[in-house]
Amino acid sequence: MAYTKLQAQNALAVTPSDTAAIVGPDSYSVNRGCVLYVGTGGALVVKTAGGNTVTFANVPDGTFLPVQVLQVLATGTAASDILALW
Repeated sequence: MAYTKLQAQNALAVTPSDTAAIVGPDSYSVNRGCVLYVGTGGALVVKTAGGNTVTFANVPDGTFLPVQVLQVLATGTAASDILALW
């Protein structure tokens, strides 16, 4: 049976931005998609690795978002304490 690693080995704080994508896990690599942890809930607007812009409404405190994300947009995002996990 194949084993898929489900635990992250890198985590970085995310500052929502309408212009800047999330930087890769080692600050110089390209982010090809990360999952998010949302510490303080609220609306979360993201650009996915698939190229979609999506609003997740009413994300609860302490939620892991299992979607490959490239960017968290500032406009429309009320959630905070966001971590990118790889």
